[in-house]
Amino acid sequence: MKPIKNSVLVVVILLFVGFGSFAQNLSQQVVAGRTNDSSQLDKPYVIYISADGFRHDYAEKYQAKNLLELREKGVKATSMKPSFPSVTFSNHYTLATGMYPSHHGIVNNSFYDPKKQQLYVKTDPNAIKDSTWYGGVPIWVLAEQQKLLSAAFYWIGSETAVKGVRPTYWYNFNNKIPVDSRIESVREWLMLPAEKRPHLISIYFQEIDVAGHYFGAESKELATAVKIVDESIAKMVAITKELNIPVNFVFVSDHGMTNVDNKNTLPLPAIIDKEKFVVPNGDALLQVYAKDKKDIKPLYKSLKANAVDYSVYLTNKLPKRWHYRKKDNKDGRIGDLILIPRLPKIFNLTGKPTTIGKHGFDNDMPDMQAIFYAWGPAFKEGITINSFENVHVYPLLAKILGLTYSHKIDGNIKVLAPILK
Repeated sequence: MKPIKNSVLVVVILLFVGFGSFAQNLSQQVVAGRTNDSSQLDKPYVIYISADGFRHDYAEKYQAKNLLELREKGVKATSMKPSFPSVTFSNHYTLATGMYPSHHGIVNNSFYDPKKQQLYVKTDPNAIKDSTWYGGVPIWVLAEQQKLLSAAFYWIGSETAVKGVRPTYWYNFNNKIPVDSRIESVREWLMLPAEKRPHLISIYFQEIDVAGHYFGAESKELATAVKIVDESIAKMVAITKELNIPVNFVFVSDHGMTNVDNKNTLPLPAIIDKEKFVVPNGDALLQVYAKDKKDIKPLYKSLKANAVDYSVYLTNKLPKRWHYRKKDNKDGRIGDLILIPRLPKIFNLTGKPTTIGKHGFDNDMPDMQAIFYAWGPAFKEGITINSFENVHVYPLLAKILGLTYSHKIDGNIKVLAPILK
């Protein structure tokens, strides 16, 4: 395959992810001894693709010619609504489990668990690989439990053994495997003998999110990133045609992106005593955890009286539509107080320069809307559907793959069943 090159974007991706911070092992990991059960050999194939930060309007805005053509052969949604907060870790795990973040436990990119008295931080490999943080049953775990093989290339939650189960084929997240090498892995998986071939392949692209953060949602660098992903999808489709394997493609993103005022940012309010409260880093959302619950209301009153350019909420007073209130707070990981800046303002707790593109805001906001396209033998053709919540993708995948589940999820197959043949 001809490699896709853009040196500026590649350098930025390395800077954004962190040089070698996750580069623990570049080799594919394989769980030995697994095969598809004989009853599963004739099940459909699904390639589940996430393009981080692919806003609902980018395909038209940056003329992603392959995606524009492919979606016309299947189903497109006007947008897909991310779960709140509209951040990467929370929404990728929602897309994997069909549960709102407050129910599956990954309530933000970084957050605090008062019971554990520990922080979950998106840059900490130890936290990422600790299965005790992850609730629900990811779709690859559901597949493996029913002896249907799966593969994952950089999907959040796939590096740890949720319910004691990993995908059969998976990679540790790192920044050293080029896009074309990832696509070649898809080819290799599909070329395996039927008993070893994964029926579910989950693959993640970070390029659009990185470009959006560093250069903004209106930049030429973002246009280049969209082109990289668009060409990558076309190459994967070409592989399936070459191998004559009927594959269903489900193409999604976790959230959108918007430009903010990254020069005149908001510091941590001075009246928050860090001896009494834990405040993980954040920009579109600050969660404040009280070490002693009696300190919550006095701080709330003080913040309400002094807040400028941000809103303050008690957890039990957050909008119901966010599914992020006190009664939703299954693991106690949502803060006692939530501070939300008023755009274009953002918080900046470090005081260091920060990026122009951000997400994590109200999931009803147009710029936060994500994408959903699907095509392949399971889907009707030429269908456009209205916006829907991303929790409904999980039961759709389970339906296509013929997987059953009895655990409680927030998604409902009735929402997307009409797009299936």
